[in-house]
Amino acid sequence: MITRKEKREQEKETNYFFEFLKIKKHFFKEFTNRLKSVKDHRAQGYITYPPEIILFTVIMKNMTGLKSMRSMSNGFNKEECIENVRKTIGLETLDELPHYDTINDFLAGLDGSELEEIRTYMIKELLKKRCFEDYRILGKYWGVIIDGTGLHTFHKKHCEHCLRREYKDKETGETTTIYMHHVLEAKLVVGDMVFSIGSEFIENESEEVTKQDCEIKAFYRLAEKMKTTYKRLPICILGDSLYACEPVFSRCDAYKWKYICRFKEGRIKSVASEFNAIKKMEQNKTEDGLFWVNDVPYNKRTVHLMEAKLETEEGKIKQYVFITNLKITKKNVKSLIAAGRSRWKIENQGFNQQKNIRYHLEHANSHEYTAMKNHYLLIQITDILMQLYEKGAHIFKTVKKTAQEKSSNLLEAFRTRKLTDEDYGVLFKATQVRFIT
Repeated sequence: MITRKEKREQEKETNYFFEFLKIKKHFFKEFTNRLKSVKDHRAQGYITYPPEIILFTVIMKNMTGLKSMRSMSNGFNKEECIENVRKTIGLETLDELPHYDTINDFLAGLDGSELEEIRTYMIKELLKKRCFEDYRILGKYWGVIIDGTGLHTFHKKHCEHCLRREYKDKETGETTTIYMHHVLEAKLVVGDMVFSIGSEFIENESEEVTKQDCEIKAFYRLAEKMKTTYKRLPICILGDSLYACEPVFSRCDAYKWKYICRFKEGRIKSVASEFNAIKKMEQNKTEDGLFWVNDVPYNKRTVHLMEAKLETEEGKIKQYVFITNLKITKKNVKSLIAAGRSRWKIENQGFNQQKNIRYHLEHANSHEYTAMKNHYLLIQITDILMQLYEKGAHIFKTVKKTAQEKSSNLLEAFRTRKLTDEDYGVLFKATQVRFIT
């Protein structure tokens, strides 16, 4: 435990922006070049700011916890910010950072696949470094959590792609229509970090559709993209009870993926009935509150089920039942239960962090639909960088800080401390990163 004086001395010597750049350089040496390679849709004769400056500016806005694009333009209007971006990007000169209108105009015409390619590069780099091998399920499979969340809600139609939901007032009988934008996320779970590896927007093709888009339809599209992108990656899908269904099972079978999904009785009645019947016959065969059954027939396959009764922090007993295509044994049942329960991390480390703690995910940085989606993808890219920074920066091993404090410190350093030539030279030297556990 360090003293307050020692903490002040450590922080005095620390340039948090420089610490972030060291982490970025360690894991993603080609990150800046990837930003530079983004295809620019604009007329070349009228370009003041190339893609890499625009994209890095938005990433820094996200990293530093600024809520709005306006606050970014105001907060970054300093010589230090301009100089830090210039040096980071490797430009000879840079007079200003782009205004938020310029940024949103660029994002409104940017093909989202360009940003998805940057994210794919980042994930593949992390997998190549083999620093997360210990987090594989049963030493082999990468846990990928699948879940959907709402992004933006409007009381008037926003665009032709909006999802619609009607609410009827029981007293007046009046019907209100809410217009929404949702997304389905795939997150790679490694310990207590979750990295976005795929996003699929749940959206109607047009407002004339008779049947709206939904999470399961989006899963088909997302799964196909993931299989194309990560052809040989051994994946285990982690999902809630919505995904305990034939369409998901058959897609996983086709792709040779494993799955562990939360199971509720109303989802597949025949499987639930057989599981409960076997449990009743063998009720005294439970161990440590765990019970499992292999080879329950379902359509043209067999599935395996496991149940855990675990004590919560409040001292209550909570029951968890999971369905999987991984054979359950006495040796692996606890690991499989733990993997199944890790699905909640997409809610906590994923959506809750992004909505309420750091990135203000539900705030619309633009009302143009393509730009909105690109802002979302840039948040997912930022979040990978931020989690690695939080876990890998040396200062956080001794100085404990909240998420907001880390963002605030990064903003202060970005706005007040210019990178020196010596700092810039250090970035090209090999550094060692050890994660905080």
